[in-house]
Amino acid sequence: MLRPFDLLENVLNDIERGIRTDIGSEELAKKYDISERHLRRLFRFAFKQPLCGYLRSRKLAVSLEDLLTSEKNVLDIAVDYGFGYEQSYIRAFKREFGTTPGDLRKSGQIVKVRPPLHLFDEHKLPDGVLFGPDIVMVPKFHIIGKPGLVPFAESVSLAPKMAKDFWHNERSLIKNVKNPNVYIGFTSNIDPEAGSSEYMPSIMVENLNGVPPGLSGKTFDSTLCARFRYIGQHHYYEINRTVAAAMYEAMRKFINDENEPEVHAKYTLQVDRLFFEKIDISLYDGTYCQMEWFSPVVEKM
Repeated sequence: MLRPFDLLENVLNDIERGIRTDIGSEELAKKYDISERHLRRLFRFAFKQPLCGYLRSRKLAVSLEDLLTSEKNVLDIAVDYGFGYEQSYIRAFKREFGTTPGDLRKSGQIVKVRPPLHLFDEHKLPDGVLFGPDIVMVPKFHIIGKPGLVPFAESVSLAPKMAKDFWHNERSLIKNVKNPNVYIGFTSNIDPEAGSSEYMPSIMVENLNGVPPGLSGKTFDSTLCARFRYIGQHHYYEINRTVAAAMYEAMRKFINDENEPEVHAKYTLQVDRLFFEKIDISLYDGTYCQMEWFSPVVEKM
């Protein structure tokens, strides 16, 4: 099975090579021995858009060359790009560009096209691929978990152990769970002088009523956050020292890199205040796992 970076890179390349064919998510999934449902889910998670929508947009974008530089009729162009029927192509074309193929030929209107997606080396990790950050609004949520003090030097090894212990032992004690498949690893009370922080393996709950003895509750208010997205070729339980260190090193590199204008020019990351990871274990398909990492941001004046 391909590593996540190679899988996604190959899928993007196959789409470009297959634009003038009937290539679709089913064929891509079969080629790489992955379920079509999971391939679509991985693609949306990685690129923040549906695979089928991207396929359609790229076909329409490339079809513009034939439409505007040849005398081919619309039916032939539709068939060449796998639409099958002229009306199917015209409807998709109008949704994409706001005009019909015939009207575009007459008007010479400038239209915006969706360019091909690319992966770059900075996305690549030893057993995974990292995307982000993107700026998102995280709605208010409540969590119940088991907090513990974690020295910075031991965080990449101790935090995964605490997470597994909580998931197998304390999680079943919590009754008003909002989503039983979603794990939250919450880091706060970061103290550089003491060289430690508080890490709380937890689960989302409807409210903080009836916190079990020995556990604690926290509320995270609606906050603007930077979000990173990680796909790994391993089980969630295999997020060990090596995997975690590579992931956090990639995020630290971004946080300290002032040459990233889109985010750095507008926002300051509050990573020295708190951050949390979110894992939906129901998304694991036996090969690839997904994880999201969030840190609050403040908009620069």
